[in-house]
Amino acid sequence: MAGLWGLGAVMKVAPSRRWFLIGLVYAAVVIAHLVLPDGAPLRAATGGTVRPWLILGGILAVVVAYRAVLRQLRVKANDRVAEMTDATPKPTFSNVELDRYARHIMLREIGGAGQKKLKNARVLVIGAGGLGSPVLLYLAAAGVGTIGVVDDDAVDNSNLQRQVIHRDADIGMPKVFSAEAAMKAQNPKVGVRPYHRRLDQDNAAELFSDYDLVLDGTDNFDTRYLVNRTCVALGLPLIAGAITQWEGQISVYHPAKGAPCYQCVFPEAPAAGLAPSCAEAGVVGPLPGVIGTMMAVEAVKEITGAGTPLKGEMLIYDALYAESRKIGVKPRPDCPVCGGKGV
Repeated sequence: MAGLWGLGAVMKVAPSRRWFLIGLVYAAVVIAHLVLPDGAPLRAATGGTVRPWLILGGILAVVVAYRAVLRQLRVKANDRVAEMTDATPKPTFSNVELDRYARHIMLREIGGAGQKKLKNARVLVIGAGGLGSPVLLYLAAAGVGTIGVVDDDAVDNSNLQRQVIHRDADIGMPKVFSAEAAMKAQNPKVGVRPYHRRLDQDNAAELFSDYDLVLDGTDNFDTRYLVNRTCVALGLPLIAGAITQWEGQISVYHPAKGAPCYQCVFPEAPAAGLAPSCAEAGVVGPLPGVIGTMMAVEAVKEITGAGTPLKGEMLIYDALYAESRKIGVKPRPDCPVCGGKGV
């Protein structure tokens, strides 16, 4: 064993691997003593009895456990010192906010600590349309501290059947500003950052880098793939939803945490006509509200750590038949975006 350790040191083998090899030798000796008959040459050469070896193993186990406990105590002590000396201002709540978020704070899975995480969170929403409308309203209502919204479109009369964040008086106004006004009217305490522009390869990374979480409610595959590539490159979790006619779907994509990315699940955009837009195929008005609200719930869970997120799973909702189901989704080792990091 000493020889293995010394040789490993000379060859610059990692200590963990050297301990692994020594452990194999130790296990082989103990097994030999337990299996071979008395008087066997190997047993005689290694002490003749297994007792000292077991004692040695017990002593080493106690030492390793003791060091592990000390290490954990040291980490906790350092964290406590850092917490006590941290000059970063902590989020505080006014009496109005405490009353407003009381139902959250009462939830064991969120509580005061979770509400502080929501207040500290920075969430970017792509699209202020059918899915973006409930997402933005509920994130604002939940007290998410900073909410960015990206959309280059203006409010149209045909949007009002389902895009509930906009009003008739907003027709002609850029959607991001209409959404900002509605969110601030709902909760003046949140910070809203409207980006009246089209998301493209040149501005995506710069925009995303200032946020912790991205929600995609767009209606075209080019933008979805761009959002996914950018999130993977920056290590950001992505909550994406999609709707058509009577059916919607939602999943949380995060290769850094073992989940697939969007392109793992949808490697290629469907051929023209196979996935028509809402303008081409139609959509029942409340459906975006159902899926968008689910996206907001997943965002709250992702921020606060509550429950089990839809990572590695896709939820599909069929409004026409009032059915919902979940299917498993896995990373693809040959994915050109994430390379199957979640495998």
